[in-house]
Amino acid sequence: MAALSKSIPHNCYEIGHTWHPSCRVSFLQITGGALEESLKIYAPLYLIAAILRKRKLDYYLHKLLPEILQSASFLTANGALYMAFFCILRKILGKFYSWTPGFGAALPASYVAILIERKSRRGLLTIYMANLVLLFCITAAMYMFFFRCKDGLKGFTFSALRFIVGKEEIPTHSFSPEAAYAKVEQKREQHEEKPRRMNMIGLVRTFVDSICKHGPRHRCCKHYEDNCISYCIKGFIRMFSVGYLIQCCLRIPSAFRHLFTQPSRLLSLFYNKENFQLGAFLGSFVSIYKGTSCFLRWIRNLDDELHAIIAGFLAGISMMFYKSTTISMYLASKLVETMYFKGIEAGKVPYFPHADTIIYSISTAICFQAAVMEVQTLRPSYWKFLLRLTKGKFAVMNRKVLDVFGTGASKHFQDFIPRLDPRYTTVTPELPTEFS
Repeated sequence: MAALSKSIPHNCYEIGHTWHPSCRVSFLQITGGALEESLKIYAPLYLIAAILRKRKLDYYLHKLLPEILQSASFLTANGALYMAFFCILRKILGKFYSWTPGFGAALPASYVAILIERKSRRGLLTIYMANLVLLFCITAAMYMFFFRCKDGLKGFTFSALRFIVGKEEIPTHSFSPEAAYAKVEQKREQHEEKPRRMNMIGLVRTFVDSICKHGPRHRCCKHYEDNCISYCIKGFIRMFSVGYLIQCCLRIPSAFRHLFTQPSRLLSLFYNKENFQLGAFLGSFVSIYKGTSCFLRWIRNLDDELHAIIAGFLAGISMMFYKSTTISMYLASKLVETMYFKGIEAGKVPYFPHADTIIYSISTAICFQAAVMEVQTLRPSYWKFLLRLTKGKFAVMNRKVLDVFGTGASKHFQDFIPRLDPRYTTVTPELPTEFS
């Protein structure tokens, strides 16, 4: 562990922004690169979310762009302000300590940045867990239990789960079984009057109906239009299609960059392994959850909220198709946040103002400390994200100088020595450069 009191006399140019001696220019370069990448991340993300949530035209005209810019500004500020506080701390303290290049600069930067983001998006960040699938299974089990409970989930989380698993799994419906059967009969009459268009979706639906036409349905199941087998199969097809289309949309910007130079790469937009992986993940999650729920209704002869715990846990195995630390950790952190506020409502847990902001700031600062002093301990996905956000500049820090703190900072950067201008350094560079 690095000694907290040990220090080095190097300036911020010699360690941090080794590509340019000016703090101001370096800050502007980081800001520009981070803003560009942030817009690439949030623009398709918000657009897809708006489409899935069936937003009205007014949202696209007046709210979509401001929300994209606000989230992009948050992410940009997180990277740019880190560079700013990196230089400010060096000027205030006159030297670098083991905690200043990472934790010290990232903590105030993260705190200010998260205040820019909408409060509804300030999720709690937690430490990483080793078993990703098990974590997702537990998280999914608790989410589905709260989804089935009255007033268990609200807002976007409830709407998203209702879209994924369907309103049939919500225990409290506003319509009675008799009314539902009446609607089914009405739809059947309409189908008899109008011949179904034999497009691709119609063909698939006809095929599924022919396979599951005479399948059973338990009296407690609320999927009145389908039997249990058809219900699970259609759930898989629907969410597989959604996952496939989402991944295709996310790959559109990178694919069109090579439209004229490498036209053949456009085929990868549709025939890509990741497209099918996300589709398999979402499709299997829904089908396993629905299948397990129906099975438990059959063997217990009742519909119980506790079924959601078992069904959700087993559905979590679907994470094996699309192992994503981001998804798993985000959902786990939001679950902690949900349980925390439920504890406050029940009077079981004290309320701490700005707890989400403080925890986010500390968690991000710890990650930045690892990214500077011990890259080998950081998850590769997060390291790649930092490189993308800073246009690769996070990798050109002078980590050899930081080895004095005993963390092995330069372990993965043994061959890198920055080309520093001696006119702006406080310590003679390790090797002669083009300026010497």
